[in-house]
Amino acid sequence: MATAIRFYSTNRRAPAVGFREALLKGLAPDKGLYMPERIPRLSAAEIAALAGMDYAAIADLVCGKFLRGQIPESDLAALARDAYDFPVPLEPAGDRCHVMRLDQGPTASFKDFAARMMGRLINYYLLQGNERLLILTATSGDTGSAIANAFFGLKRIQVLVLFPDKEVTARQRKQMTTLGGNVSILAVDGKFDHCQALVKEAFSDPELAHMRLSSANSINIGRLLPQIVYYFYAHSRLRRRPDEPVVFSVPSGNFGDMMGGVLAVRMGLPVRRLVIATNENDEFPGFVASGDYRPIAPSRNCISSAMNVGHPSNLARLIDLYGGSMDEKGHLGRSPDMERLRRDIFAVSITEAETRQAIRSAYERLGLLLEPHGAVGWAGLQKYLQEEPAPGQLCVSLETAHPAKFPEEIRSILGFDPPLPPSLEGLEAREESFATLASDYPAFKEFLQKKYS
Repeated sequence: MATAIRFYSTNRRAPAVGFREALLKGLAPDKGLYMPERIPRLSAAEIAALAGMDYAAIADLVCGKFLRGQIPESDLAALARDAYDFPVPLEPAGDRCHVMRLDQGPTASFKDFAARMMGRLINYYLLQGNERLLILTATSGDTGSAIANAFFGLKRIQVLVLFPDKEVTARQRKQMTTLGGNVSILAVDGKFDHCQALVKEAFSDPELAHMRLSSANSINIGRLLPQIVYYFYAHSRLRRRPDEPVVFSVPSGNFGDMMGGVLAVRMGLPVRRLVIATNENDEFPGFVASGDYRPIAPSRNCISSAMNVGHPSNLARLIDLYGGSMDEKGHLGRSPDMERLRRDIFAVSITEAETRQAIRSAYERLGLLLEPHGAVGWAGLQKYLQEEPAPGQLCVSLETAHPAKFPEEIRSILGFDPPLPPSLEGLEAREESFATLASDYPAFKEFLQKKYS
């Protein structure tokens, strides 16, 4: 029987730990991100069998490959069944192309898939140890609402979400600021990268160690593992044979979603290419093209607001997986295997004009309603297919948020308001509560000490 998988830090200056410790810590003590020491694979027979399994069962199987020996199988199956009680539509969009709508969860965002499973796993371990935790999370849009909703009402967990004051939509903000209870919200005068930097500094501050801080951003391995699942799910529903390769197009910001796809490939999912589509924050496509990594500071403000990231935290994981090293500030210590990376990944940047045109053309030609993030992914897929045409190739583009979360843009481009999903109904009438703060670590530290000490 295989031994339990342990998790190491991408900075390689902290001891490897079990999943429970990696999950509850969030960030390694050396500021690196946790990665599995080995990546388990699904056999050909297991991949073939996925077609007969529902989403929760696939989640149980895929996550269980990493968690064997660390959580009883029956407990994990129950957590997955509780987390995934909503549909995952795969909408046809032309010749063997589909859009996977990851927008049907309780906050109408793909972040629900990771947040709900992660919240249940954290609560499971806290109940076992009679412990408490303070979750700090930075959001550029949808992460905050997904985490806030997933952890709302859990008595052993306090949640503090930081968001850039002027770079989220009103609906995104209200999904966070109208909950109350164990969820607090902090508007920061700055960019997402400033929010992320404040959170990371707090984690490494020894004077705050007594607070039991953890993260629910995609820097936490507990967010990453559930994001592998929907790649296997989509393939299982659309393939003509179990070994048929698929092209996935992934709109990418902090690169957690992308890493889910990369890990799925390493687990044996037959993928021809991963299209990694960014908005005008094009540091990654520039890196793939040149091998020279240059973060963008400050990040560029685009209508695909959740992707306004000038230095993706999860890039360190990708670099590590391809044999290189990158620290938390984006300094490249050792170059990865660029030849293999370019062979596996098609990296492309989509302009604001191209994003809006993708929304317009997808609706007019296909009746396909996209929001800005999904439009970046769709436009990236079209660019890939232009450069590497393959009629009949199975393709899936990820739609990561519901169009109703971006009514102003949809209205200006298509001339109508997208219909509201049930999760957004009545949101405008709810009362908001949040604090504001400058992008200043001493002020943030003082805020934490006053509120939570």
